[in-house]
Amino acid sequence: MSDFIKHTFETPERSLYGNTMAEWIAAGIIVLAVYFSLWFLRGLIKARTKRYVTGEYAMPLRLVAYLIANTKQILFLSVALYAGKESLTLPLRLQARLSNVVLILMLLQVGLWAGRCLRFYLEIKEQQRGPDRSFAGSLDIIQFLARILIWSLLILVALDNLGINITALLAGLGVGGVAVALALQNVLGDLFASLSIALDKPFVVGDSLTIDTFIGKVEHIGIKTTRLRSETGEQIIVSNADILKSRVRNYGRAQELRAVTTLRVAYDTPTEKLEAIPKMLEQIVTEQPNARFERCHLKNFGEWALQYELSYFRKNPDQYPLLDLQQAVNFRIIEQFRRERIEFAFPTQKVVTAE
Repeated sequence: MSDFIKHTFETPERSLYGNTMAEWIAAGIIVLAVYFSLWFLRGLIKARTKRYVTGEYAMPLRLVAYLIANTKQILFLSVALYAGKESLTLPLRLQARLSNVVLILMLLQVGLWAGRCLRFYLEIKEQQRGPDRSFAGSLDIIQFLARILIWSLLILVALDNLGINITALLAGLGVGGVAVALALQNVLGDLFASLSIALDKPFVVGDSLTIDTFIGKVEHIGIKTTRLRSETGEQIIVSNADILKSRVRNYGRAQELRAVTTLRVAYDTPTEKLEAIPKMLEQIVTEQPNARFERCHLKNFGEWALQYELSYFRKNPDQYPLLDLQQAVNFRIIEQFRRERIEFAFPTQKVVTAE
């Protein structure tokens, strides 16, 4: 072994790709030194710039600190390989291959940085908007499409630097893309439907929807499907393309919700009490917080009762549920009718027998 090492170092003509073993070892030392130096430098800068991530500093400074904290070792490896390559005299073919490896590693880091910049920007926007449900529902779709665009551009740049004719490749992909689009038209239809939902915002996370026969609250708007949580607890998963084809009733956008109640009063109720019922019901509704009275009328003469129709609205239904208001109004109606000795009617039959 010692003779081999001695022979290797003392014989300049013994070389690998035109470089002696000593030059290869020196290049390896350079690679390791550059790699660990950059790794140590990143840790040092990360510790010093950690406080700049908070919102009290300017956005460019925060972005630089954020990118440094999220720099991967592949960048260090690419720089180290480039430094080691420059210290050697290599054949053009091998040098080109190493340059391609360095380029690919750097493009990977650029892609990761671009994704981090997008995420940083969206997080800043989310903080500025506050609890914006429409923006929150679009985040996943925006990030997905932006990442596809970023990585597609980087792949094209890499292929172009590798000597591949991307013009012919793009032409071939265009023809192949038509076949793929036909084969995946349902998936692509859902993808473009999700993009349409993200841009048009017909509903957002937290809205209560009625889609055909399905009723539920939106939990998640995904790339292919939208998930609803029904009142009975199960999750309803609906295709985005099917949603755009359906008639959607969005109760989350309602500023007011209307309640209509039919009251049946006995026919033998005195006339003065019948005339006082509309005013009495109006007072009951108006004394409730976040309620707006619309009307109350004696509407029909039923077969066994006089029918009053009461209509009123619940303001801010997201914060104050309509059923809570209806329950409060109904209890007050029962209490007031008992106090005024007004009887609710119920179906009865009279049997007349001949004597």
